[in-house]
Parts: sequence; C-alpha cells; structure tokens
Amino acid sequence: MHLLIDQLGKRFNREWIFRNFSHTLQSGKSYTFVGPNGSGKSTLLQVLSGATPSSEGKINYIVDNQTIEEDKWYKQLVIAAPYLELIEEFTLTELLNFHAGFKPFKPSISQAQIIEQLELTASKDKAIKYFSSGMKQRLKLALAFYSDVPVVMLDEPTSNLDARWSAWYLEQVQQLSSNQLVLICSNVPAEYDFCDEVINVADYKS
Repeated sequence: MHLLIDQLGKRFNREWIFRNFSHTLQSGKSYTFVGPNGSGKSTLLQVLSGATPSSEGKINYIVDNQTIEEDKWYKQLVIAAPYLELIEEFTLTELLNFHAGFKPFKPSISQAQIIEQLELTASKDKAIKYFSSGMKQRLKLALAFYSDVPVVMLDEPTSNLDARWSAWYLEQVQQLSSNQLVLICSNVPAEYDFCDEVINVADYKS
C-alpha cells in the first residue's frame, strides 16, 4: 500500500503550519518527520491519519491497488501518541478486547502474549487509570506494534519510557512487517536512526 500526497497544507487561522507537502510514502519503508517544536510534525501526522482535515491539497490512500475512501481510512492504521488517551475505566484485559474488536491483532501473537511482553500479567485486571505513565506508553506502543493494519503511526514513541523499555521499542519497531508503512514523529535520533527516510517538516513552510 502507499500514500500519494499532493500539495498538502494545513493552517490555523491565518498561519500556515506546513504547506506544499508532496510525497509518496510506501509500505515496507519507514519515514520520520523531524523539525523544531511547533514545526507541525504532529499536525502533519494527524492530517495523514485523517483525524484532522487538511486546508489544501490531497491524499490518495491506496491499498491493494484500490483507493480507500477518506472516511474509511482509519480502519487501515493505528496511531500511538502522548496526546491520545486510553479508556482509563477499562482494565488491561478489557482494553485489549475492545481494541481487537476494531483492529484485530496479528495472528502471530495472542492477547496473553501481549500482556506477557509488557510484563503486566499482575495488572491485567487493573483499571488503566491506575497505570503509571510508562505503563500506559508501553501499552499504546503494543497496540500499535501488534495490530494487523497496513500503517503504523508513532509520535514521540519513547515518551515516559526508561532506557530498558526504549530498547524494547527499538527492537519491536524494527520487527514490523515488510508490508507495513511506518511513520514516526521525533526529534530524538535514537528513536528513528533505522528509518529509510527523514523528512524535515520545517522545509514545508509557506
């Protein structure tokens, strides 16, 4: 699958966050959006995910040579970001079941194995609201890594992770399937130094 992006732009009020962004993003490759804080990295990711509308330009979402309608694009991706909240009233087990109802997990891993990977077996019946920020971030990343979707989007992926779990992130992200497209927003080179292409969003100002 791939994204064909043509002259994409986003503005808030009269200020352009980015403009004239054109690119082809292909499955089997990983891309990182970099730039100073406020340069529009996260906004670009949200526009590409369909969560935020663009102000100009066009995105064609193509899967198996079929163009996917924009309002159905969300089914093709999963996103992990500090600003996206988990459903805190759910227990870990309930959240995994809920997520799997919308985005099935890869057949190679079970929900029990996901919990074990995260070293959260003792917390599987605990409400998410009682998790630490690091536990929540590990869970967000696991939902992204193990969902059976063509596109994985990660914003500041090692936020709230210590060195050990940052190493886990690096191991897992590099094991993503060759038929997946990986998009990362980061200013931390250790989070993306394996990526195929680094794109500076600051280069796309009006």
